[in-house]
Amino acid sequence: MNLYNTLTRQKEELKPLKRGTIGLYCCGPTVYNYAHIGNLRTFLFEDFLRRALEFSGYKVNQVMNITDVGHLTSDADEGEDKMAKGAKREHKTVWEIAKEYTDAFFADVDALNIRRATRYPRATDHIREMIALIRRLEKNGFTYVAGGNVYFDTSKLNDYGKLAGAAFVGTRHALSLQDVARVETDPNKKHPRNFVLWFTESKHGNQDMQWESPWGRGFPGWHIECSAMSMKYLGDHFDIHCGGIDHISVHHTNEIAQSEGALGKEWVHTWLHGNFLTIKDARMAKSGGNFLTLQVLKDKGFDALDYRYFCLQAHYSQELTFSWEGLDAAKTALRRLKEKIKKILVETQNFASKTQKTKNKYLSSFTAALADDLNMPQALALVWELVDDGTISAMDKLSTVQEMDKVLGLKLDEKTTFDIPEGIRKLVDQRNAARAKKDWKASDALRDQIQAAGYVVKDESGRTVVEPK
Repeated sequence: MNLYNTLTRQKEELKPLKRGTIGLYCCGPTVYNYAHIGNLRTFLFEDFLRRALEFSGYKVNQVMNITDVGHLTSDADEGEDKMAKGAKREHKTVWEIAKEYTDAFFADVDALNIRRATRYPRATDHIREMIALIRRLEKNGFTYVAGGNVYFDTSKLNDYGKLAGAAFVGTRHALSLQDVARVETDPNKKHPRNFVLWFTESKHGNQDMQWESPWGRGFPGWHIECSAMSMKYLGDHFDIHCGGIDHISVHHTNEIAQSEGALGKEWVHTWLHGNFLTIKDARMAKSGGNFLTLQVLKDKGFDALDYRYFCLQAHYSQELTFSWEGLDAAKTALRRLKEKIKKILVETQNFASKTQKTKNKYLSSFTAALADDLNMPQALALVWELVDDGTISAMDKLSTVQEMDKVLGLKLDEKTTFDIPEGIRKLVDQRNAARAKKDWKASDALRDQIQAAGYVVKDESGRTVVEPK
C-alpha cells in the first residue's frame, strides 16, 4: 500500500514497524458540541483507511482521543476552553456537556457505519500521563514557566515546523512556517510559536475542570493530550497519525515538537490528512456558524449512508463541496446500486452459500485502487462496473461485492428499510385491494396519490412496494 506522507510530501510504501500490525492514531472530537459533517468526513476517511488496511491483511490497533478538556477556542492557546464555553451556552456542567456530546458522537459513528476504534481514551482520564510527559520535557530543557503557565520553547528544537514547512504537491495546500504562528499576543511567550503545556488559575481563573500539578492547580493544553495518550496505547514509535488538514499548521506541528522533544527520536512514521468539506467556498466550522450536523441531513430525509456514499466520491486529499443537490444525487445513486445488487441476490437465492471467496479482475483492480493512496472514488467506480458486467456470473458478482463492501461500508447486500407513515400504509393496502379486484382505475388513482405524497411506487410479486423518493 502506497500512502501520501505529509511529513515527506510524497507517496511512500507502507512498511509496518511491527510485522502484520498497524498502530493508527486519529484525532477525535472535542465534545462541546455536535460533530459537523465536515468533522465526520475526516472520521469517514479514517474509517476507509482502517478498513483498507484490514482488507489488506493487517491487524489495526486504532486509538482515537475524546477531548473533554484543554481545547481553547483558538488552536494557538487563546480564548476560552471549549468545554466551558459549551457549558455556559447550555447552562449545564462541563461534565454533563462532555457526556451529552460524547454520546452524540458515538451515535453518529454508528449511523455512518464507522467501525469503532480499539480505544477511545478521554483526556480527563489521562492527566497523570500528561503531567509525566511535561516533566520529561522539563528535564530535557524544552520548557519554561511564565505567568504561572508552562510553555514549550520551540527555539530549542531545530526542526520545529517540519510538518508544515514546505508546499504540498498537487491538490495539497501550501503551508509555510508563518502559518504555524496563528496566535494573538501573549506576553508570556518568548516566541509567537511557543505553546502552552499546562495552564494554571493565573490564566483562566477557577474553572470546574482543574487538577493539581507541580506547577500549580490547573489543566493541560490541548496538544499534550494526544502525545501522552498515543504513547500510552501505541508506544513511543507507531505507524500512522491521521487528522484534518487544518491540524497540520498548529496541532500536529506541536504534537511532533513535544513528542520528539521528550523522546529524542522520530515519533510517528506516516502522517495522513483529510481535506476540508466546504460550503460555498468556505470551510465548514462551528466557529463560523456554517455547519451542518448528521441529524439535519436525516431531518431532510437522507440516510446516514447517503452521506457516506457522498464522501466516497472524492479523494480524501481533495476539497469536497457540499450541496443538497450533490447529496440527493448520492442518495439516488446508492439506491440504484442497491437495486442492482438486490436483483443479483434474487438470481443467487437458490444457492446454498452466498459468501464464497472469489478472485477476478474487479477484485484485483479494487485492491490496486486501495493501494494507490486510498483511491476510494476509483474503488467505488469498480463496483458499478462489476454489477453491470454481463460476463460475470451472479454468484461471482455477489461474493465480490461482499468483499468490496468490507471497505466501502455501504451495507450493499442488506435490505433497506424505511419508516412508512400510517396514512401511506393505508393507501398501499387500499391499492393492493383494488389490484386484487382488478380495479385498475382505482389502483392508478391510489398510485398517483402515494406518489404525490413523495413516495416511489413499485409493483413486486403482485404487491405494492413504496419507498421515499
